[in-house]
Amino acid sequence: MLNFGVTFLALSLAGCGATTIGNQPPPPPPPQTSNCSSLSLGQGASLGGFVPFPSDSLWNHDISSAPVDANSSAIISFIGSGTSMHADFGAGQYLGSTIGIPYLVVGGQQPPVTINFTAYGSESDPGPMPVPVTAPIEGYPNPGTGDRHVLVLDNSNCFLYELSSSYVSGNSWNAGSAAVWDLLSNEQRPYTWTSADAAGLPIFPGLVRYDEVAAGKISHALRFTLQNSRAAFIPPASHWAANSSNSNAAPMGMRMRLKASFDVSGYSTANQVILNALKKYGMIMADNGSNLYLSGAPDDRWDNTDLHVLGQVSASDFEVLQMTPLYTQNTVPSGAAPQITSFTATANSISAGAQVTLSWVVSGASYVIVSPDAGAVRSASVTVAPTQSTTYTLYATNAFGRTSATVSITVH
Repeated sequence: MLNFGVTFLALSLAGCGATTIGNQPPPPPPPQTSNCSSLSLGQGASLGGFVPFPSDSLWNHDISSAPVDANSSAIISFIGSGTSMHADFGAGQYLGSTIGIPYLVVGGQQPPVTINFTAYGSESDPGPMPVPVTAPIEGYPNPGTGDRHVLVLDNSNCFLYELSSSYVSGNSWNAGSAAVWDLLSNEQRPYTWTSADAAGLPIFPGLVRYDEVAAGKISHALRFTLQNSRAAFIPPASHWAANSSNSNAAPMGMRMRLKASFDVSGYSTANQVILNALKKYGMIMADNGSNLYLSGAPDDRWDNTDLHVLGQVSASDFEVLQMTPLYTQNTVPSGAAPQITSFTATANSISAGAQVTLSWVVSGASYVIVSPDAGAVRSASVTVAPTQSTTYTLYATNAFGRTSATVSITVH
């Protein structure tokens, strides 16, 4: 049986050297790699020089010479020119919770896990996902009722999996939303869809990570929050979560750059790595939260006292980059969702445990997912071995929507 369905969009939106940290000698800066083989396994693991997404990704653009927005001064004043930047990550715990957004790197041995959605399932990427139920939840060991993000990278297939409002339920997850990101491409999820982040962005690529600071170089934009945002977004953001109608409130995806004239020489070598990244790549507004809170991953090797010195940097030390293109409800781009020409199985009736190859012909897709069992895949086929009768769904997604098709396998 083959069924096709298309989901279309609805506008219902809500240069430094190596660094010495502690008494550890600095390692040589790792080379840039083009796949995930350099990623070590484990929580807070080193990426070994890998930078998510291609070099032409907006996350990885050198914006040191980009033009300043004509309204930059007014926006900075609205934020509060004297507002201090705050490193929202560090070592140890604060009020019983770790400081920052944790991440975990898994390998091919990690089996897929079911994700059940509790809020934004229609805008989420379906599971399964290789997210172990032991993965750290933001704020662990006492996550509380906050964002409860879970970030997992798979070094065997180079996909990133991000969940929000995450709760373990037996051998599966209950999550408010979830998104899959192809770390090797400039994947585009649908305009107006949320992700695990309010801006529709991936979270992990914007984190300040210990392994990069220790290596002496951050080669991507960073993630930060502001208290107020308006109903607009700038790529790479694709969603807004407006809480202000003020024209000087930031749109999601707004990029700020530390001024070239800012003197970093009085800061520690570690902090200079962060500050120089803010000059070269800037920081991207990704969520509503405390003003100028810079996101990072927890690590017991951070020096919290040193990170606190970053509070000497204020909003007036930044400038807002030119905000084009800027999308509002009336100007969100529209276009055709992907087309699925076929989705077939080599056999539609099998004995339990027998292998079946699912194949498809898809055009116009940014990425595809097969559910259940397979998850995100880059190829045009996948082999499954169902133990009970199963209907498989192919989801093909791009910037303008999602198309789906199903094929059923009867197991005797």
